[in-house]
Amino acid sequence: MQNNLDLPEEDVDDDVMCCGLDGFPDEGSFFLGIRAMERLYANHPLSGGSEWREEWIPFQSDRDGWMGQFIDARDGRIGRWFVGAPTVTGEYASLAHYFDSVAEMLTRIGAGDYPVCSVAEGRLVWS
Repeated sequence: MQNNLDLPEEDVDDDVMCCGLDGFPDEGSFFLGIRAMERLYANHPLSGGSEWREEWIPFQSDRDGWMGQFIDARDGRIGRWFVGAPTVTGEYASLAHYFDSVAEMLTRIGAGDYPVCSVAEGRLVWS
């Protein structure tokens, strides 16, 4: 259950929109399960204007959808949005490149080379 981002329909809690570990993958953001992706895609805070494109699929967000990352379904590039700031497209060339950067960050954390995070008793600890 800890690693399953989408619970069975009968166990869904509408108040739990996002799943992940606080502070990872990014401070205050969470990977989204399929249902949370659908809800955020349908009700994105930037939709209805020229700031959000139909082909952008959110896969990571904070709890209220004000910031996060998306995959561009046209070319597979990863972008980032933040309400009140310009949307960044092409931050990573692909989802594989994004996950490579996550793996590199985890390696640095494990080695003690990441300044804001450490491992204590087998857990990530953010300062």
